[in-house]
Amino acid sequence: MTYSLPDLPYDYAALEPAITGEILELHHDKHHAAYVKGANDTLEKLAEARDKERFGGLVGLEKTLAFNLSGHVLHTIFWDNLSPDGGDRPGGELGTAIDEHFGSFEAFKQQLTSATATVQGSGWGVLGWEPLGRKLIVQQVYDHHGNVGIGATPLLVFDAWEHAYYLQYRNVRPDYVERLWDLVNWNDVAARLAAAKGA
Repeated sequence: MTYSLPDLPYDYAALEPAITGEILELHHDKHHAAYVKGANDTLEKLAEARDKERFGGLVGLEKTLAFNLSGHVLHTIFWDNLSPDGGDRPGGELGTAIDEHFGSFEAFKQQLTSATATVQGSGWGVLGWEPLGRKLIVQQVYDHHGNVGIGATPLLVFDAWEHAYYLQYRNVRPDYVERLWDLVNWNDVAARLAAAKGA
């Protein structure tokens, strides 16, 4: 079974002015597509290594698979986390959980904003559900897969790779991150929390 690039749930221009159609098209059709291809190509190489019983390159292949597969997973979540009708703040169980685990929505927003804006190099800011402690946590993800609490399920992800914003925001990542809050699809985040808690 191979991975495939999902369709965007909206048109390229739907998130303007926060994210231009040009950026969204390049981000989805080129960058995300490259991670899908990378994951599929690496799976083929792993199958070949098994067939030939040649595992000398296994470490590199495993790292390459983690990089590309995690890039595919995070981008798939990212597209659904955003909506032209998004923004404001969550209510219901998600809003209550944010207040419980972060003290307030404002404290949570400040932490995730800072995590995203200050990630070193390329990476992500992530709100996740950590099942062992049964709590919400914020994580900085380096590249696509480093510095992640094992088992934590991503619920809301903010892409901090330069390809996500540089054509529009240049080197001012904090301005881009601030605009993401206007697009957050809280219904999608809430559904992910309910699914993660029920898993």
